[in-house]
Amino acid sequence: MNKIRVEVAYALPEKQKIIALDVEENCTVRDAVLRSNIDAFFPGLDLENVKVGIFGKAVRNADTQTLKEGERVEIYRELKVDPKQARANRAAKKS
Repeated sequence: MNKIRVEVAYALPEKQKIIALDVEENCTVRDAVLRSNIDAFFPGLDLENVKVGIFGKAVRNADTQTLKEGERVEIYRELKVDPKQARANRAAKKS
């Protein structure tokens, strides 16, 4: 079976990591995330349930979507504040 090269990325405000992997052509997004073992760098990261995307576009079903050569899977963090509320808070500070 042919291999393709993909990346798995995760970032916190103070730390980020991108891991390059060689995977089978039919590798799913979830498989790549699990094979990356990126949770070794970020204890507590639940790779089975994280939200993910490819190059900034959310993936609806990481268990079935397959990857293509050169794609970067991004693991998304949970938001601490709703983006609309954050904008309202910033606007209120400026007034």
